[in-house]
Amino acid sequence: MLDIVLYEPEIPPNTGNIIRLCANTGFRLHIIEPMAFELDDKRLRRAGLDYHEWARVQVHASWAAFLETIGPERVFAVSTRGRHGYNHIHFREGDALVFGPETRGLPQSMLEALPPAQRLRIPMLADSRSLNLSNACAIIVYEAWRQLDFVGANG
Repeated sequence: MLDIVLYEPEIPPNTGNIIRLCANTGFRLHIIEPMAFELDDKRLRRAGLDYHEWARVQVHASWAAFLETIGPERVFAVSTRGRHGYNHIHFREGDALVFGPETRGLPQSMLEALPPAQRLRIPMLADSRSLNLSNACAIIVYEAWRQLDFVGANG
């Protein structure tokens, strides 16, 4: 499957929702520290319900530690500053989808370290600021999983 990477997440319910998403799709979740909360935060548990035990969640001390440990084949940054629509990408096993913190997004230096074709955006109306993190993640996760013919799904 693919790897979902939350870079310095700030809002526990978003992370809880993404844990639940990963548990239901088989995607792996990676969290890059620092986090603005603890993984046992009651708000995170409430959003993730009892799915935490079914999701594969790893915490990494830094972006560099994630890259060294996981070594994804391709990295796609999802940002309102992205250049290409996510719907134009052919996702593959081993890809990593990186989402930034809710209040500030991914650092410009991380975006610039990737080729423009790997800086993705979700289409929105012209005056829109951004989508909720867990909603944005779900949109792209389900598109990537659809492209992989919903491998592992029960129907």
